Amino acid sequence: MGSSNVEVDHEFLPFIRVYKDGKVERLMYTDEVPTSIDSQTGVSTKDVTINHQTSLSARLFLPNIITTQTHHQKLPLLIYFHGGCFCVGSAFCLAYHQFVNSLVAEANIVAVSVEYRLAPEHPVPIAFDDSWEAIQWVISHSKGEGTDPWLRDHVGFGRVFLCGDSSGATISYNMTMRFEEINNLGIDHFKLLGIALIQPFFWGKERIGVEKIDPEKDVISERIWPYACPLSTLGNDDHQPEEDVLRDRGLHYYERRGESGWDGVKEIMETKGKGHVFHLFNPACEESVELTKHLAFFLNK
Repeated sequence: MGSSNVEVDHEFLPFIRVYKDGKVERLMYTDEVPTSIDSQTGVSTKDVTINHQTSLSARLFLPNIITTQTHHQKLPLLIYFHGGCFCVGSAFCLAYHQFVNSLVAEANIVAVSVEYRLAPEHPVPIAFDDSWEAIQWVISHSKGEGTDPWLRDHVGFGRVFLCGDSSGATISYNMTMRFEEINNLGIDHFKLLGIALIQPFFWGKERIGVEKIDPEKDVISERIWPYACPLSTLGNDDHQPEEDVLRDRGLHYYERRGESGWDGVKEIMETKGKGHVFHLFNPACEESVELTKHLAFFLNK
């Protein structure tokens, strides 16, 4: 390539390509879907800006309340964080739009899918800070300070859940820790009832379980955290961070959560023989439909 503005500086395949002029080319989840009223599910969507200075935004999902909700009934709220190794993915892309849409229809809930900023332009912990700011925006509605009518008129803030897949599950976990650190903000009318971590991206310097079988199998996982969070001093042991090669990390978290003294109810679901975030790549398969139904059941317990 002849000039610096078209020369590749580095690649983080299969996710992004970075050029010497600073341009970042994302190679996955780039197909933005407009808001609409879904013809099959009746779910309505709209986009909102949470912070104009940083362009932090979210996509809101409202189920077909004409047929599913009485006039005074308030619905549970799901706050969703997409995956994508902290450097790709979007609340507005087809895969995540379809998944959250199907979950909202199945569970009859309202959802806020957060469009946080991505690395490498915005390294972690910016994704965490954006996600926490989005939660604060939701909380403002529970206190009567927010102005969005979908949240104000249709959400019961005593039944709030967090959910995410892969790195989005890592964000969900981090957000839960923030809630615990400040005692759930002391807000009586806003209650976080649970979290759902879909194939979470947890990793560490020392490999465990299936990670040790083939050391070269998932070198991407070794690189994600140092790339997305270059200022981390702990690297892959930072607490913020195929058959799914990440499965044993999820199982480890599940077991340790039960040993931590936490007195809540925990449940795990394993889909045999499926790869990481399979539900995004094949949403119509039997296992993906089962996953959506299982999550819906959890959100309506």
